[in-house]
Amino acid sequence: MNAPKRNRNGTDKTNATNVPHRSPASPSSHAEGFIPPHGGYEKLLSYPKTQIIYDATVRFCDRFIDKKSRTHDQMVQAARSGNKNIAEGSQVSGTSKESELKLTSVARGSLEELLGDYRDYLRQRKHEQWDKNSKEALYVRKLGKKPALAYADFDDFIETRPPDVVANILICLIHQANYLLDQQLRRLEQDFLKEGGMRERMTRARLAARARQQPRQ
Repeated sequence: MNAPKRNRNGTDKTNATNVPHRSPASPSSHAEGFIPPHGGYEKLLSYPKTQIIYDATVRFCDRFIDKKSRTHDQMVQAARSGNKNIAEGSQVSGTSKESELKLTSVARGSLEELLGDYRDYLRQRKHEQWDKNSKEALYVRKLGKKPALAYADFDDFIETRPPDVVANILICLIHQANYLLDQQLRRLEQDFLKEGGMRERMTRARLAARARQQPRQ
């Protein structure tokens, strides 16, 4: 099996063109005006990946972490934040690119926190973390690049494998999601520098409307 291309940090490379310049248009968006297309977060590559991480983390914690412990709640909440802030950021992007950037950054930070929790779980119990080039890690990363990826693709592993294996699977998936979010943040930054925020769009739209209302000479 040929190993997928990797970046310097060992994460898989994903075609950056798959990361949209802006959130896809919602059915209610208009062709004209100062509110750009927004919503459609389900089409972002990062969203389904983080949804799988959220669902898998809930099962991991229910199986292996005491439900009364703070760690259980913190891991579930970090996984939830990594998923839901992507959705919220995409939806508010029509009126605030700054908020989209902030919420996407919060999602990225939450996943980094969750990554640390899984690493801590392995280290504190003297379990081995898979090498990025191990056959197990390469298998999970290849599976993680499958089109239309869903929790069902990992369900058997999450429900039946021992905790160290499940934790390592989640670590691989989080690395993939973090790479996608890093690409997404860079694209959002570029879009903001090019198009500006809400105030700039409102000004352009108002000037264009005035120009259309000017009587022709």
